[in-house]
Amino acid sequence: MNAWVVFRKELIDALRDRRTLFMVLLSSVAIGPVVLIALSALVAGIERRAEERTVIVAGIEHAPTLRNFLERHTYRIEAAPADYEKQLVSQSLGDPVLVVMKDFEAELARGEPPLVEIVSSSANQRAGAAEGRLTRLLRAFVNEQSMLRLTFRGIAPAALEVIDLQERDLANPQSRAARLTGMVPFFVLMAVLYGALNAALDTTAGERERGSLEPLLMNPASRVSLVVGKWGAVAAVGMLIALLSCFSFLPAQGLLRSETLAAMFQFGLREVALFIALLAPLAAALAAAMMAIAIRCKTFKEAQANNTVVILGISLLPLVTVFDQGGEAPWHLWTPALGQVTLMNRVLKGEPVGVVDVGIPLAVCTLIAVGGIALVARQLRTAAVR
Repeated sequence: MNAWVVFRKELIDALRDRRTLFMVLLSSVAIGPVVLIALSALVAGIERRAEERTVIVAGIEHAPTLRNFLERHTYRIEAAPADYEKQLVSQSLGDPVLVVMKDFEAELARGEPPLVEIVSSSANQRAGAAEGRLTRLLRAFVNEQSMLRLTFRGIAPAALEVIDLQERDLANPQSRAARLTGMVPFFVLMAVLYGALNAALDTTAGERERGSLEPLLMNPASRVSLVVGKWGAVAAVGMLIALLSCFSFLPAQGLLRSETLAAMFQFGLREVALFIALLAPLAAALAAAMMAIAIRCKTFKEAQANNTVVILGISLLPLVTVFDQGGEAPWHLWTPALGQVTLMNRVLKGEPVGVVDVGIPLAVCTLIAVGGIALVARQLRTAAVR
Protein backbone atom coordinates (compact mmCIF):
# COMPACT_ATOMS: atom_id res chain seq x y z
CA MET A 1 0.00 0.00 0.00
CA ASN A 2 2.78 2.44 0.87
CA ALA A 3 4.56 1.61 -2.38
CA TRP A 4 1.37 2.40 -4.33
CA VAL A 5 1.04 5.80 -2.64
CA VAL A 6 4.66 6.64 -3.46
CA PHE A 7 4.17 5.40 -7.02
CA ARG A 8 1.19 7.70 -7.60
CA LYS A 9 2.96 10.68 -6.07
CA GLU A 10 6.14 10.22 -8.11
CA LEU A 11 4.24 9.56 -11.33
CA ILE A 12 2.17 12.72 -10.92
CA ASP A 13 5.31 14.75 -10.19
CA ALA A 14 7.03 13.36 -13.29
CA LEU A 15 4.08 14.11 -15.55
CA ARG A 16 3.67 17.57 -14.03
CA ASP A 17 7.02 18.73 -15.42
CA ARG A 18 5.49 19.53 -18.80
CA ARG A 19 8.48 21.35 -20.25
CA THR A 20 10.85 18.45 -19.71
CA LEU A 21 8.19 15.96 -20.79
CA PHE A 22 7.60 17.91 -23.99
CA MET A 23 11.30 17.93 -24.85
CA VAL A 24 11.53 14.18 -24.20
CA LEU A 25 8.51 13.55 -26.40
CA LEU A 26 9.93 15.74 -29.14
CA SER A 27 13.38 14.14 -29.10
CA SER A 28 12.38 10.53 -28.43
CA VAL A 29 8.97 10.13 -30.06
CA ALA A 30 9.02 12.45 -33.06
CA ILE A 31 12.57 11.87 -34.27
CA GLY A 32 11.97 8.23 -35.28
CA PRO A 33 9.06 8.88 -37.67
CA VAL A 34 10.81 11.97 -39.04
CA VAL A 35 13.93 9.96 -39.91
CA LEU A 36 11.78 7.18 -41.40
CA ILE A 37 9.96 9.68 -43.61
CA ALA A 38 13.28 11.26 -44.63
CA LEU A 39 14.63 7.81 -45.51
CA SER A 40 11.56 7.10 -47.62
CA ALA A 41 12.12 10.40 -49.45
CA LEU A 42 15.70 9.32 -50.18
CA VAL A 43 14.55 5.93 -51.50
CA ALA A 44 11.82 7.62 -53.55
CA GLY A 45 14.43 9.91 -55.11
CA ILE A 46 16.60 6.94 -56.07
CA GLU A 47 13.59 5.13 -57.56
CA ARG A 48 12.57 8.25 -59.45
CA ARG A 49 16.02 8.63 -61.00
CA ALA A 50 15.98 4.94 -61.94
CA GLU A 51 12.62 5.33 -63.66
CA GLU A 52 13.80 8.36 -65.63
CA ARG A 53 16.03 6.03 -67.68
CA THR A 54 18.48 8.79 -68.52
CA VAL A 55 22.10 8.26 -69.55
CA ILE A 56 24.56 11.13 -69.56
CA VAL A 57 27.15 10.55 -72.29
CA ALA A 58 30.19 12.44 -73.49
CA GLY A 59 31.04 11.66 -77.12
CA ILE A 60 27.91 9.73 -78.08
CA GLU A 61 28.33 11.07 -81.64
CA HIS A 62 31.26 8.65 -81.99
CA ALA A 63 29.10 5.59 -81.23
CA PRO A 64 25.90 5.39 -83.34
CA THR A 65 25.66 1.66 -82.58
CA LEU A 66 25.61 2.34 -78.86
CA ARG A 67 23.11 5.16 -79.37
CA ASN A 68 20.82 2.78 -81.25
CA PHE A 69 21.06 0.24 -78.44
CA LEU A 70 20.23 2.81 -75.76
CA GLU A 71 17.30 4.25 -77.68
CA ARG A 72 15.89 0.78 -78.41
CA HIS A 73 15.88 0.17 -74.66
CA THR A 74 13.94 3.42 -74.16
CA TYR A 75 16.83 5.31 -72.55
CA ARG A 76 17.05 9.06 -73.01
CA ILE A 77 20.52 10.31 -73.90
CA GLU A 78 21.77 13.61 -72.52
CA ALA A 79 25.03 15.31 -73.42
CA ALA A 80 27.46 15.59 -70.54
CA PRO A 81 28.37 19.12 -69.43
CA ALA A 82 31.83 20.36 -70.28
CA ASP A 83 32.88 20.44 -66.62
CA TYR A 84 31.27 17.13 -65.65
CA GLU A 85 34.29 16.04 -63.60
CA LYS A 86 34.10 19.17 -61.46
CA GLN A 87 30.35 18.75 -61.02
CA LEU A 88 30.74 15.11 -59.98
CA VAL A 89 33.32 16.06 -57.36
CA SER A 90 31.15 18.91 -56.05
CA GLN A 91 28.11 16.54 -56.11
CA SER A 92 26.06 18.98 -58.19
CA LEU A 93 25.79 16.23 -60.83
CA GLY A 94 24.00 13.18 -59.51
CA ASP A 95 24.60 10.71 -62.36
CA PRO A 96 27.77 9.02 -63.62
CA VAL A 97 29.02 10.05 -67.04
CA LEU A 98 29.65 7.58 -69.86
CA VAL A 99 32.68 8.68 -71.91
CA VAL A 100 32.99 7.28 -75.44
CA MET A 101 36.30 7.55 -77.34
CA LYS A 102 36.58 8.77 -80.96
CA ASP A 103 37.58 5.39 -82.41
CA PHE A 104 34.61 3.51 -80.93
CA GLU A 105 32.90 2.51 -84.22
CA ALA A 106 36.15 1.73 -86.05
CA GLU A 107 37.45 -0.55 -83.31
CA LEU A 108 34.02 -2.20 -82.93
CA ALA A 109 33.95 -2.95 -86.68
CA ARG A 110 37.44 -4.49 -86.54
CA GLY A 111 36.39 -6.75 -83.66
CA GLU A 112 38.57 -4.93 -81.17
CA PRO A 113 37.18 -3.90 -77.77
CA PRO A 114 36.72 -0.10 -77.80
CA LEU A 115 37.56 1.81 -74.66
CA VAL A 116 34.58 3.19 -72.73
CA GLU A 117 34.83 4.94 -69.37
CA ILE A 118 32.28 5.36 -66.60
CA VAL A 119 33.32 8.49 -64.73
CA SER A 120 31.96 8.86 -61.22
CA SER A 121 33.04 9.81 -57.70
CA SER A 122 32.87 7.43 -54.73
CA ALA A 123 32.21 10.45 -52.51
CA ASN A 124 29.11 11.27 -54.59
CA GLN A 125 26.44 8.94 -53.22
CA ARG A 126 23.85 9.74 -55.88
CA ALA A 127 26.26 9.05 -58.72
CA GLY A 128 27.57 5.93 -57.00
CA ALA A 129 24.05 4.51 -56.68
CA ALA A 130 23.46 4.87 -60.45
CA GLU A 131 26.87 3.51 -61.45
CA GLY A 132 25.79 -0.12 -61.10
CA ARG A 133 22.77 0.44 -63.33
CA LEU A 134 24.94 1.96 -66.04
CA THR A 135 27.46 -0.90 -65.79
CA ARG A 136 24.71 -3.50 -66.24
CA LEU A 137 23.41 -1.58 -69.24
CA LEU A 138 26.81 -1.65 -70.95
CA ARG A 139 27.19 -5.36 -70.22
CA ALA A 140 23.85 -5.93 -71.94
CA PHE A 141 25.24 -4.09 -74.97
CA VAL A 142 28.36 -6.30 -74.91
CA ASN A 143 26.23 -9.45 -74.72
CA GLU A 144 24.11 -8.31 -77.63
CA GLN A 145 27.16 -7.59 -79.81
CA SER A 146 28.69 -10.96 -78.87
CA MET A 147 25.55 -12.85 -79.87
CA LEU A 148 25.38 -10.97 -83.17
CA ARG A 149 28.98 -11.92 -83.98
CA LEU A 150 28.40 -15.58 -83.12
CA THR A 151 25.22 -15.68 -85.18
CA PHE A 152 26.98 -14.06 -88.16
CA ARG A 153 29.59 -16.84 -88.03
CA GLY A 154 26.93 -19.54 -87.79
CA ILE A 155 27.53 -20.38 -84.13
CA ALA A 156 24.57 -20.72 -81.79
CA PRO A 157 24.99 -18.35 -78.82
CA ALA A 158 23.55 -21.03 -76.54
CA ALA A 159 26.66 -23.13 -77.18
CA LEU A 160 28.61 -20.82 -74.87
CA GLU A 161 26.14 -21.18 -72.04
CA VAL A 162 27.50 -24.25 -70.27
CA ILE A 163 25.20 -23.83 -67.27
CA ASP A 164 21.72 -22.49 -66.68
CA LEU A 165 22.25 -20.02 -63.86
CA GLN A 166 19.24 -18.77 -61.92
CA GLU A 167 19.12 -16.68 -58.76
CA ARG A 168 16.70 -17.34 -55.91
CA ASP A 169 16.29 -14.83 -53.07
CA LEU A 170 15.23 -16.42 -49.77
CA ALA A 171 14.53 -13.11 -48.04
CA ASN A 172 10.88 -12.18 -47.64
CA PRO A 173 9.71 -8.58 -48.26
CA GLN A 174 9.87 -7.77 -44.54
CA SER A 175 13.50 -8.91 -44.34
CA ARG A 176 14.42 -6.76 -47.31
CA ALA A 177 12.63 -3.78 -45.76
CA ALA A 178 14.45 -4.35 -42.46
CA ARG A 179 17.72 -3.46 -44.19
CA LEU A 180 16.39 0.09 -44.45
CA THR A 181 14.12 0.24 -41.39
CA GLY A 182 16.57 -1.36 -38.95
CA MET A 183 16.87 1.97 -37.14
CA VAL A 184 13.30 1.67 -35.79
CA PRO A 185 14.33 -0.54 -32.81
CA PHE A 186 17.18 1.85 -32.02
CA PHE A 187 14.89 4.89 -31.83
CA VAL A 188 12.34 3.05 -29.69
CA LEU A 189 15.15 1.87 -27.40
CA MET A 190 16.47 5.41 -26.98
CA ALA A 191 12.92 6.58 -26.25
CA VAL A 192 12.81 4.20 -23.27
CA LEU A 193 16.22 5.37 -22.07
CA TYR A 194 15.62 9.09 -22.25
CA GLY A 195 12.03 8.73 -21.09
CA ALA A 196 13.16 7.18 -17.82
CA LEU A 197 16.37 9.20 -17.41
CA ASN A 198 14.96 12.49 -16.16
CA ALA A 199 12.48 10.80 -13.82
CA ALA A 200 15.19 8.54 -12.37
CA LEU A 201 17.50 11.46 -11.65
CA ASP A 202 14.80 13.74 -10.27
CA THR A 203 13.35 11.18 -7.86
CA THR A 204 16.77 10.43 -6.33
CA ALA A 205 19.53 13.02 -6.72
CA GLY A 206 16.97 15.73 -7.45
CA GLU A 207 15.23 15.17 -4.12
CA ARG A 208 18.56 15.11 -2.31
CA GLU A 209 19.49 18.43 -3.86
CA ARG A 210 16.12 20.00 -2.97
CA GLY A 211 16.28 18.58 0.56
CA SER A 212 12.95 16.76 0.22
CA LEU A 213 14.36 13.25 0.59
CA GLU A 214 14.99 13.44 4.35
CA PRO A 215 11.35 14.33 5.24
CA LEU A 216 10.21 11.46 3.05
CA LEU A 217 12.42 9.02 4.96
CA MET A 218 10.84 10.13 8.24
CA ASN A 219 7.59 8.40 7.25
CA PRO A 220 6.92 5.00 8.84
CA ALA A 221 6.93 3.32 5.43
CA SER A 222 9.73 0.85 4.86
CA ARG A 223 12.67 1.79 2.65
CA VAL A 224 11.82 -0.99 0.23
CA SER A 225 8.27 0.36 -0.20
CA LEU A 226 9.61 3.83 -0.93
CA VAL A 227 12.11 2.52 -3.46
CA VAL A 228 9.62 0.23 -5.18
CA GLY A 229 7.15 3.11 -5.52
CA LYS A 230 9.77 5.43 -6.98
CA TRP A 231 11.13 2.72 -9.26
CA GLY A 232 7.64 1.84 -10.52
CA ALA A 233 6.95 5.48 -11.40
CA VAL A 234 10.24 5.84 -13.30
CA ALA A 235 9.67 2.60 -15.22
CA ALA A 236 6.09 3.68 -16.02
CA VAL A 237 7.28 6.98 -17.48
CA GLY A 238 9.85 5.16 -19.60
CA MET A 239 7.23 2.73 -20.87
CA LEU A 240 4.79 5.57 -21.58
CA ILE A 241 7.35 7.25 -23.82
CA ALA A 242 8.13 3.89 -25.47
CA LEU A 243 4.41 3.28 -26.07
CA LEU A 244 4.00 6.67 -27.72
CA SER A 245 7.15 6.09 -29.76
CA CYS A 246 5.89 2.74 -31.07
CA PHE A 247 2.46 4.09 -31.96
CA SER A 248 3.99 7.11 -33.70
CA PHE A 249 5.26 4.81 -36.46
CA LEU A 250 1.70 3.77 -37.36
CA PRO A 251 0.59 7.12 -38.83
CA ALA A 252 4.12 7.71 -40.16
CA GLN A 253 3.64 4.81 -42.60
CA GLY A 254 0.97 6.81 -44.39
CA LEU A 255 3.50 9.57 -45.08
CA LEU A 256 6.14 7.33 -46.70
CA ARG A 257 7.02 8.71 -50.12
CA SER A 258 8.49 5.50 -51.48
CA GLU A 259 5.86 3.04 -52.68
CA THR A 260 8.35 0.18 -52.55
CA LEU A 261 9.31 0.90 -48.94
CA ALA A 262 5.67 1.43 -47.95
CA ALA A 263 4.75 -1.96 -49.43
CA MET A 264 7.58 -3.81 -47.66
CA PHE A 265 7.49 -2.03 -44.28
CA GLN A 266 4.76 -3.71 -42.26
CA PHE A 267 4.42 -2.24 -38.76
CA GLY A 268 1.01 -2.79 -37.25
CA LEU A 269 -0.58 -3.41 -33.87
CA ARG A 270 1.02 -6.87 -33.66
CA GLU A 271 4.49 -5.38 -33.99
CA VAL A 272 3.63 -2.65 -31.47
CA ALA A 273 2.47 -5.25 -28.94
CA LEU A 274 5.62 -7.34 -29.39
CA PHE A 275 7.85 -4.28 -29.09
CA ILE A 276 6.17 -3.25 -25.85
CA ALA A 277 6.48 -6.77 -24.44
CA LEU A 278 10.21 -6.72 -25.17
CA LEU A 279 10.80 -3.18 -23.91
CA ALA A 280 8.85 -3.41 -20.63
CA PRO A 281 11.53 -5.48 -18.80
CA LEU A 282 14.27 -3.22 -20.18
CA ALA A 283 12.48 -0.11 -18.92
CA ALA A 284 12.31 -1.66 -15.45
CA ALA A 285 16.00 -2.58 -15.54
CA LEU A 286 17.14 0.83 -16.79
CA ALA A 287 15.04 2.62 -14.19
CA ALA A 288 16.62 0.62 -11.36
CA ALA A 289 20.15 0.95 -12.74
CA MET A 290 19.97 4.72 -13.22
CA MET A 291 18.39 5.20 -9.79
CA ALA A 292 21.15 3.13 -8.19
CA ILE A 293 23.77 5.40 -9.78
CA ALA A 294 21.93 8.66 -9.09
CA ILE A 295 21.17 7.96 -5.40
CA ARG A 296 24.88 8.16 -4.60
CA CYS A 297 25.14 11.66 -6.10
CA LYS A 298 24.41 14.88 -4.24
CA THR A 299 23.26 17.00 -7.19
CA PHE A 300 21.20 16.49 -10.32
CA LYS A 301 24.12 17.44 -12.59
CA GLU A 302 26.43 15.00 -10.86
CA ALA A 303 23.90 12.21 -11.31
CA GLN A 304 23.46 13.16 -14.95
CA ALA A 305 27.20 12.99 -15.54
CA ASN A 306 27.54 9.62 -13.80
CA ASN A 307 24.68 8.14 -15.82
CA THR A 308 26.49 9.04 -19.03
CA VAL A 309 28.11 5.60 -18.83
CA VAL A 310 24.69 3.95 -18.98
CA ILE A 311 23.54 6.18 -21.83
CA LEU A 312 26.70 5.56 -23.82
CA GLY A 313 26.56 1.81 -23.25
CA ILE A 314 22.91 1.51 -24.28
CA SER A 315 23.58 3.66 -27.35
CA LEU A 316 26.60 1.68 -28.54
CA LEU A 317 25.50 -1.88 -27.81
CA PRO A 318 23.05 -2.07 -30.78
CA LEU A 319 25.96 -1.18 -33.09
CA VAL A 320 27.35 -4.67 -32.47
CA THR A 321 24.90 -5.99 -35.06
CA VAL A 322 26.29 -3.49 -37.59
CA PHE A 323 29.99 -4.28 -37.12
CA ASP A 324 29.57 -8.01 -36.51
CA GLN A 325 28.78 -9.52 -39.92
CA GLY A 326 28.59 -13.05 -38.52
CA GLY A 327 24.89 -12.75 -37.71
CA GLU A 328 23.23 -13.36 -34.38
CA ALA A 329 25.22 -14.96 -31.57
CA PRO A 330 23.80 -16.63 -28.44
CA TRP A 331 25.39 -14.02 -26.19
CA HIS A 332 23.43 -11.23 -27.89
CA LEU A 333 20.26 -12.24 -26.04
CA TRP A 334 22.11 -12.18 -22.71
CA THR A 335 23.19 -8.56 -23.18
CA PRO A 336 20.77 -5.82 -22.08
CA ALA A 337 19.56 -3.58 -24.90
CA LEU A 338 21.34 -5.72 -27.51
CA GLY A 339 18.99 -8.62 -26.77
CA GLN A 340 15.93 -6.39 -27.18
CA VAL A 341 17.24 -4.92 -30.46
CA THR A 342 17.98 -8.42 -31.77
CA LEU A 343 14.46 -9.63 -31.06
CA MET A 344 12.84 -6.45 -32.38
CA ASN A 345 14.74 -6.92 -35.64
CA ARG A 346 13.33 -10.44 -35.82
CA VAL A 347 9.84 -9.01 -35.43
CA LEU A 348 10.43 -6.54 -38.26
CA LYS A 349 11.74 -9.36 -40.48
CA GLY A 350 8.69 -11.50 -39.76
CA GLU A 351 10.79 -14.21 -38.12
CA PRO A 352 9.42 -16.26 -35.18
CA VAL A 353 10.27 -15.20 -31.64
CA GLY A 354 10.16 -18.10 -29.18
CA VAL A 355 9.37 -18.14 -25.50
CA VAL A 356 12.96 -19.03 -24.63
CA ASP A 357 14.21 -16.11 -26.71
CA VAL A 358 12.02 -13.69 -24.76
CA GLY A 359 12.76 -15.38 -21.44
CA ILE A 360 16.53 -14.78 -21.56
CA PRO A 361 16.38 -10.95 -21.76
CA LEU A 362 13.52 -11.01 -19.26
CA ALA A 363 15.64 -12.90 -16.72
CA VAL A 364 18.62 -10.59 -17.24
CA CYS A 365 16.48 -7.46 -16.84
CA THR A 366 14.83 -8.90 -13.73
CA LEU A 367 18.21 -9.47 -12.09
CA ILE A 368 19.30 -5.92 -12.93
CA ALA A 369 16.06 -4.45 -11.59
CA VAL A 370 16.20 -6.42 -8.34
CA GLY A 371 19.86 -5.54 -7.84
CA GLY A 372 19.25 -1.86 -8.52
CA ILE A 373 16.30 -1.70 -6.12
CA ALA A 374 18.34 -3.43 -3.42
CA LEU A 375 21.21 -0.96 -3.85
CA VAL A 376 18.92 2.06 -3.62
CA ALA A 377 17.16 0.67 -0.53
CA ARG A 378 20.50 -0.03 1.10
CA GLN A 379 21.72 3.47 0.33
CA LEU A 380 18.61 4.99 1.92
CA ARG A 381 19.41 3.19 5.16
CA THR A 382 22.81 4.86 5.49
CA ALA A 383 23.77 8.35 6.49
CA ALA A 384 24.86 9.17 2.94
CA VAL A 385 21.46 10.58 2.10
CA ARG A 386 21.71 13.31 4.71
